[in-house]
Amino acid sequence: MNFKKYNACGIIISTLLFFNTAQSQTLEFFNSSRLILGTHKERTASIGVGDIDKDGDIDILVANGRHWPGQNRVFVNNGKGVFTVSRILGNEQETSYSTELADFDNDGDLDVAVGNDMAPNFIFLNDGNGVFTKGASFGKKYTPTRNIVVSDIDNDGDIDILITNRGSENEICLNDGNGTFSKSIGFGSKKDSTIDVEVADMNGDSHNDLILANRDDQQNYVYLNDGNLNFPRKVPYGTGTDITRSVAIADVNNDGNKDIITANIGEPNVIYFGSNNGTYENKIVFDLSSDLTYSIDIGDLDSDGDIDIVLGNVRGENNVFVNNKNGQEWKKISLSDKKFNTYDIIIIDLNGDGKLDILESNSDEQNIYYFNRFKPKFP
Repeated sequence: MNFKKYNACGIIISTLLFFNTAQSQTLEFFNSSRLILGTHKERTASIGVGDIDKDGDIDILVANGRHWPGQNRVFVNNGKGVFTVSRILGNEQETSYSTELADFDNDGDLDVAVGNDMAPNFIFLNDGNGVFTKGASFGKKYTPTRNIVVSDIDNDGDIDILITNRGSENEICLNDGNGTFSKSIGFGSKKDSTIDVEVADMNGDSHNDLILANRDDQQNYVYLNDGNLNFPRKVPYGTGTDITRSVAIADVNNDGNKDIITANIGEPNVIYFGSNNGTYENKIVFDLSSDLTYSIDIGDLDSDGDIDIVLGNVRGENNVFVNNKNGQEWKKISLSDKKFNTYDIIIIDLNGDGKLDILESNSDEQNIYYFNRFKPKFP
């Protein structure tokens, strides 16, 4: 069952996406001309989310740039999932490719990290009310940064930053505890085309491992941590010639092992299931298309206790994949018929109703979001 309803301007205001006859429930997403992050059409490459002003709702940071300098922006939630206040982040326009929120200086509020392409990366420190001051730089100053990921990778109680540099050595920037990053460790080689990295304990030894997504027909790897931020063993996954742009990590099939969900450019998207022997040979293609998939996020969109997937595509429709039978069957549904250039896509509860919404980061188009109107129905 699949139909759409439009308003007078031709904007989708509601879409009934999926009807599961077994559970008698519908998954429905709602968008309107109000559910946008301003009217700007900028080169948005990334969006970060978090409660920056500690009022209990989710605010948004938008990173603009993608090769050419753009203005990064802060959007403040009014508590109902509408962003009626906006501020610029910093006085300079930069070639921003990625942003993340975390408490870097351990003062109890969320700060911002921004990763820039061939320009210095910077921290912006929060005054506690969602107003930011430019802080320390991190990482090498002029590298082709494509993504930053935050994690306490060394388990010392503060948040570190990982940088993926396409065509240059990737970096782990270790936090001194106060939001400065004086030590940096490289991982991978200078020839790696790494776009994304995720941090997770993949082999159950309580050490944080690295899961790399590489473009340009390069082998994807899991780098196993020896506990001292050395990565002497690399476990391959994928075909060896994939064009992988993003990955997500979850135990999709509930067997106790973490799985790798890949977002690929121009080829099917695949889940590689973890195993007790530490390999990723068992797999399932959950998306048979050859879409230009640039971004991925995961969450329980239909509140049935398992992980669903949303994919952001470039020059194509963005799609939701509903999980059936512990990741062995997937139902593909279109989020809308728009074909934007979605560089980042996020699952998050924006309006505080307990249901996960979807937020799109679109380059050269408005950044929009959809409220989840899921309503379980019982026979």
